[in-house]
Amino acid sequence: MTNALDDLFEKNQQWAAATEAREPGFFTRLLAQQTPQYLWIGCADSRVPANELVGLLPGELFVHRNVANLLVHSDLNALSVIQYAVDALQVKHIIVVGHSGCGGVRAALLNQRAGLVDNWLRHVQDVRDAHEGFLAGLHESLRVDALVELNVLEQARNVCHTTVVRDAWQRGQDVVVHGWVYGLHNGLLQDLKLTAGAPEDVNLAYETARAQLHQRWRQRNSQLNA
Repeated sequence: MTNALDDLFEKNQQWAAATEAREPGFFTRLLAQQTPQYLWIGCADSRVPANELVGLLPGELFVHRNVANLLVHSDLNALSVIQYAVDALQVKHIIVVGHSGCGGVRAALLNQRAGLVDNWLRHVQDVRDAHEGFLAGLHESLRVDALVELNVLEQARNVCHTTVVRDAWQRGQDVVVHGWVYGLHNGLLQDLKLTAGAPEDVNLAYETARAQLHQRWRQRNSQLNA
């Protein structure tokens, strides 16, 4: 093991050279402006590289990541990101993205202790507890990914309830909140159908998305038990 990370610097040089060769003047243009249309709120998991998943270049996607893609109303870090994205960058879409097999969600579901992060994952356990009856009715092999999706719905709804998004809607600014999930097993994104662009959309969007989620996972459960 070495303290030097020369291989990463070498790969960075290769990436910068290839990018500039493919698009001459790319970095000069990037320096001049940052005008992303999207804010991605995702998990810190290294297997979920936001820009690459949607084929966007640097400068085209504003990103906030944390363990289990949470939006906690007391988290000034996340709230500051949303405020800057909405008020300064004027993003049009805020996308909360979970992913299958999330280790944080698994730990929360199974009460696994990992240290300080346990306190952060208490928020996922709140989601687990709120949907305890539904999750208990699923085969244990399905519960982690079902909770991953439920957590996305809850966090997307939390985004809708932030003062930043509410204020933007009140002044007529176009901001749409979405809930997605990424499949580590196939590399594909799935729209969970929670899409809200106004205060009056939120409850219906949440209830509709939750009903579809319940139906989908109960169907999988039936197929597994058949």
